[in-house]
Amino acid sequence: MARHTFATTVTLTQGVPLETVSKMLGHKHITTTQIYAQITNDKIGQDMTALSGEIRPCFQGRAAT
Repeated sequence: MARHTFATTVTLTQGVPLETVSKMLGHKHITTTQIYAQITNDKIGQDMTALSGEIRPCFQGRAAT
């Protein structure tokens, strides 16, 4: 249970990449780590907000066509 909590709450939900978590847990295959990768609605919202902030400058000042 501690490994699951560490993988999900401490790392993945805080934005640590799955590949990094895999190495931290000592997994040989990333598919083993994917068991811990529970995508939450909060995480999806955070990722979409971050993406929006990244791409917004690309579209500012352009007229809609």
